[in-house]
Amino acid sequence: MTVTHESAAESAIPDAAPQPAPGATPPRRPLAARAAAELVGTAALVAVVVGSGIQATELTKDVGVQLLANSLATVFGLGVLILLLGPVSGAHFNPVVTLAEWWTGRRGGTGVTIREAAVYIPVQTVGAIAGAILADGIFGRPLVEWSAHDRSAGHLLLGEVVATAGLVMLIFGLARTDQLRFAPVAVASYIGAAYWFTSSTSFANPAVTIGRTFSDTFAGIAPGSLAGFISMQLIGGAVGLALVALIFAPGRKVEG
Repeated sequence: MTVTHESAAESAIPDAAPQPAPGATPPRRPLAARAAAELVGTAALVAVVVGSGIQATELTKDVGVQLLANSLATVFGLGVLILLLGPVSGAHFNPVVTLAEWWTGRRGGTGVTIREAAVYIPVQTVGAIAGAILADGIFGRPLVEWSAHDRSAGHLLLGEVVATAGLVMLIFGLARTDQLRFAPVAVASYIGAAYWFTSSTSFANPAVTIGRTFSDTFAGIAPGSLAGFISMQLIGGAVGLALVALIFAPGRKVEG
């Protein structure tokens, strides 16, 4: 869920061999290794989201406690995954982040190329589906059971625009201000907060959204709600990039 930026490379630790910043997409890594990291990372993320949702509903009937357990597990799991896999693939785990990185770097900047994005996005989606199936299997549920959790209401769609815009603004804002080293904590914290301040509980990720249709559990989403959610996530990504361009304009000194 993090991003490459020219300034990220300048934040290497002095007197040490250059190391990729958390969230960077190191050009020296083979594309196969990066694709594997995106596959495994997205699968693990969805397994955490779906598995913790199943566990929570088995332990308590209190919906508030269920959401708290689900959000805390996601915060910790996502932070660890970004820390571990960020230096390999950038730890996008999210087609919106991949597309945003390609868009910002398309004119010669660093970041994923269109060819690399065309590899990342399918493996993220396959990973998300595999993660949901794995979580169902871990808890002895049917491996594929389409979710019946309808999430098509207008206020939920607005929540997805807000959640995704905030995520993209955070990631690319960190890149613009040379603070990508904080991405594991910052991104995980934002997602944890967005579980609670958005009505949609912040899916903010088309691949994860698709994966969650495969599990008829607390974290699931009905297939009929997919088109609306993914459309709003893409719109949110565009809004987030517009905010980055407005607030973190290149050449403008950022105080603080």
